[in-house]
Amino acid sequence: MAPEPRAASDEAPLGGRPPLLGLVLTLAGIALLAVLVLAIEPLRTGVGNALQGDTGSLREELHDLGFGGVLIALGLALVHAVLWYPAEILDAAVGYVYGFWVGLPLVMLGWILNAFVSYWIGRHAARPALWKVVGQDRFERLERVAETGGVTLLLGIRLVPVIPFSLFSMVAGAARVPIGRFIWTTVVGYLPITALFVYLGSELEELSPTDPILWIGAALMIALLLLTRKLNRIIREAPGEG
Repeated sequence: MAPEPRAASDEAPLGGRPPLLGLVLTLAGIALLAVLVLAIEPLRTGVGNALQGDTGSLREELHDLGFGGVLIALGLALVHAVLWYPAEILDAAVGYVYGFWVGLPLVMLGWILNAFVSYWIGRHAARPALWKVVGQDRFERLERVAETGGVTLLLGIRLVPVIPFSLFSMVAGAARVPIGRFIWTTVVGYLPITALFVYLGSELEELSPTDPILWIGAALMIALLLLTRKLNRIIREAPGEG
């Protein structure tokens, strides 16, 4: 599918300076998120566990908090917009505590909220600031892929852990991917791998080598790894900005 042309009313051309109001609101939002992490002890602890890859401690924390754990899980998904830990850690922990049928919609809600926030950051933050975090060449190549790759690549990149979830949302925002297309490809593309890890978390204590879901998941991961290689090649070959 060919990329849609940008309207002349877009806030800034690709590579241009973002409007001041959007930049101020973005920085204020990031600052507020940092304050919440520092002020709310369970959220601060959960962020630490996620960054350390301590799934066991994160599971215990969410379980002990009861309903408050739901809010912490959503908060952790939002924090991922600025602190990139492996998203699968949260998926598995939520599945373990709340079960598959409650955990999957809960964690998908968190990632959709994250997608909106990260998209906003990419659309309104200064690209040179994002370059410093990601690297200019890498960011521009991803931006070209998001801008010209159409639905197929938007779905493909969500299907595999090629790049952090939040990073590509920022890239999509910077590339002015239409918000409707961005959201539905995020939901459809990210659902399979999220469902897999939520299920594994929900069955952690009873998981059996004979479980057909386990074998389906293993086959899915192998297929995604092969797709990852292809997407990595597409990204490497994408032209940066001259």
